[in-house]
Amino acid sequence: METARIAKALDGNKPYQLRARATLPILVRQAHACAKITYGVLAAELGMSNPRTLNYPLGSIGKALVKLSKEWKEEIPVIQCLVVNQGTGLPGDGIGWFVRDVGEFKGLSRRKQRAIVDGVLARVFAYARWNEVLTAFGLTPIFDDYKAIVDAAAKYKVGGESNFHKALKRYVAENPKVVGLPSRARPGKEEYPLPSGDTIDVFFSYSSVRTAVEVKSRISDYADIARGLFQCVKYRAVLRACIVAEISEDSCEAILGLEGALPDELRKLAMLLGVQVIENVEVPQGKGKQECDGMLSRR
Repeated sequence: METARIAKALDGNKPYQLRARATLPILVRQAHACAKITYGVLAAELGMSNPRTLNYPLGSIGKALVKLSKEWKEEIPVIQCLVVNQGTGLPGDGIGWFVRDVGEFKGLSRRKQRAIVDGVLARVFAYARWNEVLTAFGLTPIFDDYKAIVDAAAKYKVGGESNFHKALKRYVAENPKVVGLPSRARPGKEEYPLPSGDTIDVFFSYSSVRTAVEVKSRISDYADIARGLFQCVKYRAVLRACIVAEISEDSCEAILGLEGALPDELRKLAMLLGVQVIENVEVPQGKGKQECDGMLSRR
């Protein structure tokens, strides 16, 4: 049977083939959620230490989908374009899969590049047969129910800002390297206002990338951290709208910074939402951290 032959393209025992089979259901999950995923986040979900090696499994998926497209006699969208660079928001070297002239694409402005990629993403999100694609390769969809998490976040009652939160916010603002920026980047701005009426805990602007950081201190509980993930989604969307309104070439990202660890039950949700989480940020003694004995308020 032709489908069985095609499935073998992802059915070998080589490491990149095994990773390709683990990767495709994740990409289908992201397609159903209409959400991109960064190389770093995808690598983390797959347990890979080096995101650069994703090129091989993504290439394997691309070739397998081309073969399946021929069998089905219909175009299957290039689902690999869901995997993007954290800084640019664009696919990496595999861009040749959906752009005929890579050289011409690279010569376009960043705004026009995004417009092309957005068109491809629209086809990926609209495609109705992704679960059938998984079946063709002997794979099964990923089903996760996050309703309880969503409900907990929605019911969370915001209290006053604790000194722990203030200290963490100040430390992150003064240390760009905590969120992956070089030490030469300027300190971030605390309580940065957005036109939506929201304020970002810490905001960085460096090398045409706008970075929103929502921080949660050691006393933030499960529901508050879950709320932080959705806050990052909101900030990212508003920043993107600002970039469009300003006719800017900038890109943006939103990061959740935690003084503690991300609860295991929230890891897949963070990946689904495409939110980068930085865990176990340690605020050194004597760097503005204040004791909060008896203070139970949270943010």
